[in-house]
Amino acid sequence: MKRIDLIRLATRNFKGIREFVLDAQGANTNIFGDNAAGKTTLFDGWLWLLFGKDSQNKADFEIKTLDKHGRPIHNLEHEVEAVLLIDGRRTTLRRVFKEKWTKKRGSVTAEFSGHTTDYFVDGVPCKESEYKAAVAEIVDEGVFRLLTSPTFFNEQLKWQDRRKILLDVSGDISDADVIASRPELAELSAILNGRTIEQHRKVVMARRKEINDELERIPVRIDEAERSKPDVSGLNEDELQTKIDALRAQIEAKQAELQRIQSGGEIAEKEKRMREIEAELLALKNELQAGTLDRIAAARREESRLKVEIEDLQRQIEALERRINQNAMAIQLKESEREKLRQKWYEVDGRKFVAPEQPETCVACGQTLPAERIAEARRKAEEAFNLEKARELEGITRTGKTMAEEIEGLKRQNEADVAKIESLRAEQQQKQDAHAAAAVHLAELESSMTDVTGDTRYVAKQQELEQVKSEILSLRSSTLSAVDAVRMDIAKLRTELELLESKRARFDQVRRIDERISELERHEKSLAEEFERLEHELFLLDEFTRAKVELLESRINSKFRVARFKLFNQQVNGGLEETCETMVDGVPYGSLNNAARHNVGLDIITTLSEHYGIAAPIFLDNAESITRPLETPGQQIRLIVSAGDKTLRVETTTEIKEAV
Repeated sequence: MKRIDLIRLATRNFKGIREFVLDAQGANTNIFGDNAAGKTTLFDGWLWLLFGKDSQNKADFEIKTLDKHGRPIHNLEHEVEAVLLIDGRRTTLRRVFKEKWTKKRGSVTAEFSGHTTDYFVDGVPCKESEYKAAVAEIVDEGVFRLLTSPTFFNEQLKWQDRRKILLDVSGDISDADVIASRPELAELSAILNGRTIEQHRKVVMARRKEINDELERIPVRIDEAERSKPDVSGLNEDELQTKIDALRAQIEAKQAELQRIQSGGEIAEKEKRMREIEAELLALKNELQAGTLDRIAAARREESRLKVEIEDLQRQIEALERRINQNAMAIQLKESEREKLRQKWYEVDGRKFVAPEQPETCVACGQTLPAERIAEARRKAEEAFNLEKARELEGITRTGKTMAEEIEGLKRQNEADVAKIESLRAEQQQKQDAHAAAAVHLAELESSMTDVTGDTRYVAKQQELEQVKSEILSLRSSTLSAVDAVRMDIAKLRTELELLESKRARFDQVRRIDERISELERHEKSLAEEFERLEHELFLLDEFTRAKVELLESRINSKFRVARFKLFNQQVNGGLEETCETMVDGVPYGSLNNAARHNVGLDIITTLSEHYGIAAPIFLDNAESITRPLETPGQQIRLIVSAGDKTLRVETTTEIKEAV
């Protein structure tokens, strides 16, 4: 185990203590003093030396010594120095905080401009980063605070961090380990099916509630189904079916009689002849107009083709005209830019070299410089000027030449586009002339189509068709009265049939409702069985919870002498809520007296020292209340309130004993 002992701690001008030296020599030490005598200040100084923070883990606390009016006393150095014995090797750390005073130009008095901190390791000045690295090599800050303050673990760490540390010390317990610890939990592995305990509990609780709600609704549904059954008292289903079959036979007979009347033989013959005449008229019309229709179709296709080609040529012309306009705008813009380049070229070409002023004496020794050295400097400056001027002119010329080539290319493209437009317009005019001729030809064909109503054969057939239609109407009017009588008989029979079928349908409805009730009862039984299975799973989950709490808390508590830890809260729904509460004999840490809090803190420090492999000096503030402090691997420095000691008094012992 790495051992860190405090040999000597010296403070100067630190939080009101002008100068104090604690010569502990690695032994357990009692420091007596009245309230505000500076006991806690020693602890603050010790932590500030190492980490730049006080005992409350604050970095922005007041370090300076104040006067009687509460104002800082200027021009003081505030420092803390400690000599440590680390595994038998002495190390000295020193931190000095001081004011920074600077004189502004032209002022005779210095002004306060901030603070600086100096760092020393074994008397050697070093940078802040080097100092922090040296301290970190000794011990990590977080671990050091855990091992040097009995209250830090319970009062300054969040419960999540405390819990994590305890699990690091003892090791967590997996769900599989808990299940293996009790035979009655063996079936849980298959039940969980990859879920965690809490995940499965949520699934079971949700399904349990769903089933419970459904079980409450099923009796209501059954009652509603029972009340929705139609009344079938006084009815016989077999008798109703016999009457229905008889009525259907009568209706079929009446429908056959109606069909015979409507489809009389003479009417059917006349209707057949009517259809034949209509076919003959259509064939005659096609014969008279066949040649003309083919020519009209060909002429219409030609007229449409020419129209499409004219429109396509127009779109090409418009696209070329748009490109010509865009190129013209680009040429105008580039001509303007080219003129600017020309003016720029003249401006650069007209620049004249102006020699810079050259010092005639050496700035180092004050002697006059040789004339040839001055002339050489001027010559080099002029050469650099001329070279830069030539490069700039060359760049302008190159850019202007490129722009001229681009302008010429755009002009050539416009000339080609103008020629192309002229060619397209000539072709378009030819197409327009051809389209006009095709339209005239189409109109002539359409006007020459034969009118079939002037053909004697067609007129004779049309007259024959009208005669046959008239004869059919005459025959049908004579059968209307007979048809009406049969239809009235059929309507009466159907009304009686519908009444009987509605009565018989009540039996079908009763059977469907009975089947629905049976289905609900089966579902109710199935849900009840599933509910019972879920109750068993909840029982197993509760047993798992109790087993895990016992195993985990037992494992952790076995690491400590007096400290006990509550790691879970039992929720109303039976689940576990993580927590971390320190207890002593069943009393929560928050309800313990000061002595018990310090002793349980020392107990925790002892275990953590073994875990981290480090024993460090422990500062016990308000230690007067602790009559029998627990022994620890590390050196103990007890800060004891003593009204009779207006200045700090130190006693060192080899053993921790009750302070008198």
